[in-house]
Amino acid sequence: MNSNEQEFLVEKSRVIRRLVVDEIGTLGVGHIGGCLSPVEALVVLYYKEMNVDAKNPCMEGRDRFIMSKGHAGPTVYAILAEKGYFPMEELYTLNKPETNLPSHCDMLRTPGIDMTAGSLGQGFSCAVGIAKASQIKKDNAYIYAMIGDGESQEGQIWEAAMVAAQFKLNNLIAFTDYNKLQIDGTVEEVNGLHPLDKKWEAFGWNVIVVEDGHDVVEIATAVESAKTCENKPTMIILNTIKGKGVSFVEDKGAANHNMTFGEEEKIKALKELE
Repeated sequence: MNSNEQEFLVEKSRVIRRLVVDEIGTLGVGHIGGCLSPVEALVVLYYKEMNVDAKNPCMEGRDRFIMSKGHAGPTVYAILAEKGYFPMEELYTLNKPETNLPSHCDMLRTPGIDMTAGSLGQGFSCAVGIAKASQIKKDNAYIYAMIGDGESQEGQIWEAAMVAAQFKLNNLIAFTDYNKLQIDGTVEEVNGLHPLDKKWEAFGWNVIVVEDGHDVVEIATAVESAKTCENKPTMIILNTIKGKGVSFVEDKGAANHNMTFGEEEKIKALKELE
């Protein structure tokens, strides 16, 4: 990646982070912490890696992204709006009556959303099925999915992981947003995942650990490496910070999972992200 591309992705991450803050701040409450932690990974996918077309959201053979930690839907919406899938002003209807942007992703309501998510583990299982279908069709698409670390305590995640390895779904590239916090506290206090990389390796996956999950170069390098794996799905473990980019959100720890975030907090956060 050259310096111009790196600068573009870093700046785009700042833009998306501001949009997320704006849309949740307009609503007044939301999953702000978990929406800010995966920003750079999604920016790398949508602005560098993925074969998608905002003018043709259902394009045959397109790459697909499934946000299995569905409460991070506002981050996906910010990117889809910025890329032109729907008008930017729709962001301000987030989770309001008659909206096309519910708090959790819904493929029946939002252009560019490839799979509905909400019940933890559900989106990831669907991603495995989509990857298998793509493998059968030989459409050369990559299927990307993001799961949460709290979500990784669900048995459905590991059932899907076994199936993906069984079918050698090398077209499936998944991410764990490893911010190490969940709604009830730290992940290790609730139901620890350590050593997470060894667990995925034991389930037959190619594993890449990104030490700084907010470094666009590290993320892009990991994705390119994953694409060279010939007979396994890949899990990219992103070491992230929940609430990244907004200091007073970061400082709340697990309490930022779903918090009041109104006009005052929005203005303060936007100023910090200038």
